Amino acid sequence: MDPLLYLGGLVVLFLVWIKVKGLEYVIIHQRWIFVCLFLLPLSVIFDVYYYLRAWIIFKMCSAPKQHDQRVRDIQRQVREWKNEGGKKHMCTGRPGWLTVSLRVGKYKKTHKNIMINMMDILEVDTKRQVVRVEPLANMGQVTALLNSIGWTLPVLPELDDLTVGGLVMGTGIESSSHIYGLFQHICVAFELVLADGSLVRCTEKENSDLFYAVPWSCGTLGFLVAAEIRIIPARKWVKLRYEPVRGLDAICKKFAEESANRENHFVEGLQYSRDEAVIMTGTMTDHAEPDKTNCIGYYYKPWFFRHVEGFLKQNRVAVEYIPLRHYYHRHTRSIFWELQDIIPFGNNPLFRYVFGWMVPPKISLLKLTQGETIRKLYEQHHVVQDMLVPMKHIKSSILRFHEDIHVYPLWLCPFTLPNQPGMVHPKGDEDELYVDIGAYGEPKVKHFEAKSSTRQLEKFVREVHGFQMLYADVYMERQEFWEMFDGTLYHKLRKQLNCDGAFPEVYDKICKSARH
Repeated sequence: MDPLLYLGGLVVLFLVWIKVKGLEYVIIHQRWIFVCLFLLPLSVIFDVYYYLRAWIIFKMCSAPKQHDQRVRDIQRQVREWKNEGGKKHMCTGRPGWLTVSLRVGKYKKTHKNIMINMMDILEVDTKRQVVRVEPLANMGQVTALLNSIGWTLPVLPELDDLTVGGLVMGTGIESSSHIYGLFQHICVAFELVLADGSLVRCTEKENSDLFYAVPWSCGTLGFLVAAEIRIIPARKWVKLRYEPVRGLDAICKKFAEESANRENHFVEGLQYSRDEAVIMTGTMTDHAEPDKTNCIGYYYKPWFFRHVEGFLKQNRVAVEYIPLRHYYHRHTRSIFWELQDIIPFGNNPLFRYVFGWMVPPKISLLKLTQGETIRKLYEQHHVVQDMLVPMKHIKSSILRFHEDIHVYPLWLCPFTLPNQPGMVHPKGDEDELYVDIGAYGEPKVKHFEAKSSTRQLEKFVREVHGFQMLYADVYMERQEFWEMFDGTLYHKLRKQLNCDGAFPEVYDKICKSARH
């Protein structure tokens, strides 16, 4: 039979099956079919387009000239809103499905949408060791350019699609954060268009209150139009050491010790059960032992978290040399371990070799096509949370996660939290070592209920003076929210910059209990 006729027959049978079963049934129960046939090819097209666009624009040096014009256009839109009476709050016009956050806010439909088309890297200044970027430039784009010229960001969050604007207005973390802090702490300047249409630049010394208030504000103080971020020299390899650890006390002790050791450029833990984990420590280097290199980023390689689990099963300490960019995006292909719930056979060698080059599907496309039914099911039977707690409470925090949601693996990432003004800072007067505990997956506890279980976890985090990342579902009441976060400087700036009529308060924008 002619191959085209055969393929056409399969397509017809597939469409008939969808018609009989119903599109919603197929999307919910056999979502991998839709993802593999449609979303993976679309994701490749998106990636190629944005990579080529960013490369051409940067090489032609046209981005800075266009940037000024784009800023003026945003100012014009804001002034038009003001002249029309400013009856509605403003927000960015970027569709909600394009964000990496799984939260679906409805405010885009009721607010004045300000179009912000700013996705370029504007300048790399190696003398000042700073890169200046627009808010929609993403981490994949930034690493591709910086690594190619021998530089990198000190804190470079894993997923390719995370944008600078999202990491500034929300937050970002990496396994180097025990040295450098959160993403906001490597930023040296922000440029914003304010509620009156004016353009302002802020640093630690210039408009410092605004500089410290912007992180975690979720776009409720102004529109970010550029950020200057520190860069450091890159090395070719990361020498990564894997050490299986058993017993919760031993895990906590080992992880805290390695996190406090500044000789480790990278520290990360993957916890596979309450009493089993692999602690990884890494250093950047230009030299590698040839027989120990592992290019984990190649599409046919096993998913990283499964690769790491192999050392736990073998109870084997090992060292590998991983290319720097491969290391930075080690969790990208499997979206940490979320992709196993979407494509259950995604780590099968046959699938990786044949289709792995298209993985992962874009998170934005997954959101766009999930539908209300899947969204509700996902919300009730799935957890995506990052809780930031002081390192001294790591044991009680892991036990709380185990009892309340029982999701494994858990992601453990240490970070230094400087004693600086803003919404997030240590309780005392000194810098403090914290840990990000990330839970992504289906809860295994019988009593799990999304709202009550998350509220219980939020209560614990408040009690230990921790913080909840705001990209996830937040169920706190207003009083509880401002008990967790320090709103002193934020509310002062809101009043000073006349933000009340221009932007919603951060709580109203992101919390479940607030109206969307």
